[in-house]
Amino acid sequence: MAPGALPPSRAGLFQEKHDSGTRCRLCPHQCIVAEGKTGICGVRKTVGGTLWSLSYGRPCAMAVDPVEKKPLFHFLPGSSAFSYATQGCNLACSFCQNHSISQAGHEPRPGPAVPAEALAREAADNGCALVAHTYSEPTVYFEYALDVATAARALGIRNVFVTNGYILAEPLAMLTGLLDGANVDLKSFSEKTYKEVCGGHLQPVLDTIARMVRAGVWVEVTTLVVPGLNDSDAELADIASFLASVSRSIPWHVSAFHPDFRMRDRPATPAATLSRALDAGRRAGLAYVYAGNLSIPGAEDTRCPSCRGLLVGRNRYRVTALRVTAGGLCPDCSNPVPGLWG
Repeated sequence: MAPGALPPSRAGLFQEKHDSGTRCRLCPHQCIVAEGKTGICGVRKTVGGTLWSLSYGRPCAMAVDPVEKKPLFHFLPGSSAFSYATQGCNLACSFCQNHSISQAGHEPRPGPAVPAEALAREAADNGCALVAHTYSEPTVYFEYALDVATAARALGIRNVFVTNGYILAEPLAMLTGLLDGANVDLKSFSEKTYKEVCGGHLQPVLDTIARMVRAGVWVEVTTLVVPGLNDSDAELADIASFLASVSRSIPWHVSAFHPDFRMRDRPATPAATLSRALDAGRRAGLAYVYAGNLSIPGAEDTRCPSCRGLLVGRNRYRVTALRVTAGGLCPDCSNPVPGLWG
């Protein structure tokens, strides 16, 4: 990809003056950032009384991934996603499995400037059906994500966020008409865990999931199941019940944890725990529950909730069978299958 000329930073879209500096109105932290300092995310800095996005146009990771890796199972199965990220995150999860970029520290590492239009063109040149704003947290590089999404949409390419859901209502609404899908990490159903382990709060994430669904964004949810943290039957049931209260059609991905970052003292998630999570989702009435990061036979397949016929077969990130009709119906019983299929 040929880099282009970009300014070193871009003024933040959601900010307001405050006696102690500049208030960022992008995420629920609503940091008041003093002159010369950065907010919690480490990539938004007040200079001359203005809050700047330091990571604008500076992707630190780019790759072509299968959409199943996001994971999105009801969104153009078998298609390719042009995935990218810049540094930074507005949460600080002790178990983060992308910590090398999300928790890379303040002041982004210098890198080549990549204009939004060039990144979208790269997605088109690679035959990608969608751009995935992913890996770290698209909320903290919101201005760049917005411009990339706009450029991608102009080329007929769809946009998905892989996100922690820690964003305020106004910036989320600004994505209306640009954001087609999202996978939202719901890390726990405990305010204590969110506060002490992730550095945030639970309710804003729940609000984001509900707002996205109401706005017509295709939403799937992932929970990394961590032994001794969020794997009790009661908490798994609470997560599943909440999702079912928003929509029983939300696919819930329960994913196996491996020791990483600041949480290396716990064992990896056993298959039996993911099986309990699958059962919790089904008991709550969720139509589509999947297990990831472990090989559990059939746990990644999509089956019709009506006739139990196989709709999509999967082996990790590879689609082995795709039987949903272009109109989104089960070919055996004509039951509607929510998602984006063609």
